[in-house]
Parts: sequence; structure tokens; C-alpha cells
Amino acid sequence: MRDILPDLRARCADGVPLALATVVAVHGSAPRDPGAVMAVDAAGAVVGSVSGGCVEGDLFEVAREVLAGSGPRVVAYGISDDEAFGVGLTCGGTIEVLVRGYVSAAELADLGALLDLIAADRPVAEATVLSGAAETGNRLVVRPSGAGPTTGTLGSEGLDAAVTDDARGLLAQGHTAIQWYGAHGQRRMQEVSVFIRTYAPPPRMLVFGAIDHAAATARIGSFLGYRVTVCDARPAFATRERFPTADEVVRAWPHTYLESTEVDARTVICVLTHDPKFDVPLLLAALRTPAAYIGVMGSRRTHHDRLDRLREAGADEAALARLASPVGLDLGARTPEETAVSIAAEIIQHRWGGTGRPLGELTGAIHHPGGPAGAR
Repeated sequence: MRDILPDLRARCADGVPLALATVVAVHGSAPRDPGAVMAVDAAGAVVGSVSGGCVEGDLFEVAREVLAGSGPRVVAYGISDDEAFGVGLTCGGTIEVLVRGYVSAAELADLGALLDLIAADRPVAEATVLSGAAETGNRLVVRPSGAGPTTGTLGSEGLDAAVTDDARGLLAQGHTAIQWYGAHGQRRMQEVSVFIRTYAPPPRMLVFGAIDHAAATARIGSFLGYRVTVCDARPAFATRERFPTADEVVRAWPHTYLESTEVDARTVICVLTHDPKFDVPLLLAALRTPAAYIGVMGSRRTHHDRLDRLREAGADEAALARLASPVGLDLGARTPEETAVSIAAEIIQHRWGGTGRPLGELTGAIHHPGGPAGAR
């Protein structure tokens, strides 16, 4: 959704009717995760993608039918046995896609309000009925407790209450999921399926050390969708001119800044200083956080010396095992840009559970299941 957010907001602001095709379920290998969106507007313009080209042509026709008044629907696409490159996923998986129209001024205003929250990095969840004893396409927009009102309805007060509770739990975890309920929100029943899509603020990347490798890492972090902060204690190096793609550049002692900023289980930390007077206090602070990834630059000699210093400072072996050090995957990188690719590859591997080996050497599914689908 975030990749086409400006296009969608512009259409809502201009009152242009559109249909959104959203991946709600994936079975087996598929190019995109639940939450991927393609939009078709009243003029036939298309933005976004749900499969990288496999099924978009057919979905375009479904979207035009929905815009013409056929009503929201869920369509499924699997591998095309008779014609591998016809309508179907040649990767062998199956996806289910919800196609819903936003035609009236009220519908476009409701969608626009949701898009505004996402653009402002406000945590929000959207729940949509897929099938069962409630009307397909009914929507409920849920914000964290105390952050604003819940808007819309799924069809009954009890169902709204149950889904609101679950949506807030999924939002706190950054997860997206299909949940099942009774017609009035009863638990452990299978009468209504509801797709709950969460939009959490972008995860953070904290880069410490204002060196050339940090500039390259900040660029690729922004490209991957992280909110990037570069921190260094040296005013001559920690400048906006040197890090134009970073969301913020902070001049502070690294450990002092880390201890005073927000770090959650989606945050990645890249320590590129390789100077003991910075590294040791910074890493001790980092190991006290729930960060998803802590990567540390340096040679193997520096790495072993660093571990000894951390042990002397009180870090135990379980904590030290969290460090990705020396940072990055073995790609043979030489330049700062190549090293940044190596670091980014390790972050992706760590997040999704990949092996880091060439896909040509492996068998089985290419796309790894798991991970917080609502993290982007």
C-alpha cells in the first residue's frame, strides 16, 4: 500500500472512483504477501501489483466489473495447468484477492481518511469482511485505544467489538491475518471470515558512525522502507549534506542517544564505528533493547577483541550471540555500496529466515513463510 500511497490519495482527493484489489491470503509460493494492493480507477489507469504480472490482466477486468456495480468479491488464482503463462501463478502457489470498489463521495472520503493516517505514520488497522454471515466488503477502521474513534461497521455490534479487540492486538504486533468469528462476534466459530490489515509506522534503522559505509547503508535502508537515523558524536561528520537520504541525522554520543530513543522488536541497529570507546558502551545499550538485528562492522581481529571487552563489561554469551559480527553476508563486497548490500541482505535473511545461499543450489519454496506481514 505505501508504495502507491500518493497515487491513491490523489485520486481520493479528486473524487476519482477506484477499485482496490488486495491480496488477503497466500498458499504455497507466491510473489507478494497479504496486503499487496493493485488499484484500478474509473479511467482504467492501474497502479500497484499483486503478483508481479501473473494475474493483473484478469484482475483488471474484475475491478472494472466492481466499479460498474457488481459488488465486492474475493477471487482466487492458482497455477494454470493447461496454459502455464495464462491466468494463474506460474510459481505454483495460490492467492486470494479481495476486490472492493470506492465509488461514492462518502466511500472515497472514508478511504482517504485511512490513507491520511497511513501517510502520517499513525498506527491503524482495517478490517474487511471476506465471506460468511456478514456482507462481503463491510469495513471497520480501528486505531489503538485512546488514539481515535473506530469508524465503519462489519454488520453487528458484537462482531465490531470482537474484531476491534483482535485488530488492536495484531496492530501491536505488526501482523496481518484472516480471523474467523460467529455472526455476532462469537469466538471459536467459523461463520464470518474477516481480513485484518495492519499499518504500523515504518520500522527504524539506527546507523551509528558517520562514515562512507554509513551513507551507503542509510541509502539502502531508506530504499527498503526503514525510517533511518544516522548518529555520530562528531559534528563535522554528522551532517545533513553527507546523509541526504536519512530521515534524521543526530549529533550525540551513540550510547546516550540509543538509551534515550525508541527501539522495538522491528528496529535494526547497524554499528559501523569500530572504535572501542564508542562500540562497547553502545553495544551494551543495544543488547538491552528488543532490537530485531544488531550488526557490527569490523575485522575478525576487531570482532574478537570487541567480544572480550564486552565480556569484561558484563555481557553474557547469550547476549553476545545476538550480535551479527562481522556484519553482513559473504558477497565479496569491496566498496561502501557493495558492503551496504551485504548488510541489507543479512537483515533480510534474518527477518525472513533465509539461508543466504544461492537459490539455484536449493530446492523447495522460494518464498519463506512467517514474519510480520504488516511491517511495511
